[in-house]
Amino acid sequence: MMTRRDNGKWTGMRPSWDEYFVEIAKVVSSRSTCLRRRYGAVIVKDHVIVSTGYNGAARGSANCIDRGICRRQELNVPAGERYELCEAVHAEQNAIINGPPERMKDATIYIAGFEEDDTTAEGKPCLLCERMIRNARIRKVVYLSRRRGIVSVEGVQEPRQAPEPSPPGSQ
Repeated sequence: MMTRRDNGKWTGMRPSWDEYFVEIAKVVSSRSTCLRRRYGAVIVKDHVIVSTGYNGAARGSANCIDRGICRRQELNVPAGERYELCEAVHAEQNAIINGPPERMKDATIYIAGFEEDDTTAEGKPCLLCERMIRNARIRKVVYLSRRRGIVSVEGVQEPRQAPEPSPPGSQ
């Protein structure tokens, strides 16, 4: 339930923890230096913020918003392709880099993002970020989905299992 304010008075409804931390991830995304999409991530353990991160150029590199140009946009690269051309580090990656490793075990990462036109971007982590989340031993991912609202995924530290190969001649 989201907190509402009617005629200047609080209605008494409080947001759930997931809603609360997704809202904070939205605010963190406002620091993004990417021209295409703004993402924010918040790592939380025991309802306490461990770390935050937003997508933007690596420390010491020129930001796209400062340069006024996005190399991938200039080349009309579709979303999800040719990341090697991008100056930005993903929000999830920055939150993991900035956080103390011992506090991330069994934590939750909250992710929210916005497109250039301020509509909600899909917050599901890319495969590289998913691997980093697992490697950081973060247990749960909660993200803002364009179509489904807040999505919660438990057990992300378990790698995807490949199917067992069939013994020869068993088919």
